[in-house]
Amino acid sequence: MKCMFNLQNTVSVVIGGNGVLGSAMASALAEAGSRVAIVGRDMDKARTVCEHIEGLGGTAIAIQADATKQGDLEAVLARVLEWGGRVDTLVNASGTNSATPFFEIPMEEWDRIIDVNLKSVVLACQVFGKQMIEQGEGGSIINISSVSSGPPLSRVFTYSVSKAGVNSVTQFLAREFAPNKVRVNAIIPGFFPAEQNRAILSPDRIDSIMRHTPMNRFGEPEELKGTVVYLASAKASSFVTGALLRVDGGFGAMTI
Repeated sequence: MKCMFNLQNTVSVVIGGNGVLGSAMASALAEAGSRVAIVGRDMDKARTVCEHIEGLGGTAIAIQADATKQGDLEAVLARVLEWGGRVDTLVNASGTNSATPFFEIPMEEWDRIIDVNLKSVVLACQVFGKQMIEQGEGGSIINISSVSSGPPLSRVFTYSVSKAGVNSVTQFLAREFAPNKVRVNAIIPGFFPAEQNRAILSPDRIDSIMRHTPMNRFGEPEELKGTVVYLASAKASSFVTGALLRVDGGFGAMTI
């Protein structure tokens, strides 16, 4: 069983790896033996994540990029190939949110959230998915969705739409890439203490979330580690593609 979750001799790219959830997943991949590229806009945070990984005995590199720009992602790919020689796993963990009521949403905000949460996923799958296919040895793409992707949550219209789009992209590309042995899956986290959702968690909203979460608590970032390593492993999840895997404390099991 240990061999099934061993990621030695692999290279992983974690876009948004400098965030709360992204950094936990990046650390998990490194702990399993993968060399990890931490990609994000904030180099200070990316370097901090790298230092943490290196402190655990892993190997990591920080690369600055705007994931909504194709040219930046192509430059990241070139740097990763120079550093690691290949790409085996891509994690799309960039994310941003807003609680603006529907009729008050400015198009600038709509564009920003759609760009960060959905456009970046499409671009990264183009750039890194093509590389995986050209390598000819398969690969794993792991997109980070949200419980708000369906059914949608109140007060986060644009975020919900963007994450529903992530689910659709995941399943479409799972079918598209399957002949080339590139698996495409999504993790659907429940409510974790990530930066982008803290601002909208009022006491009333927290109470509502807890009433709809059978485990009656928030998730901890470390609780995503096993899922991301499972999906990254070509042995453990070799027949898994197009899956939308919930890590939500039972939130998705509730209908009322």
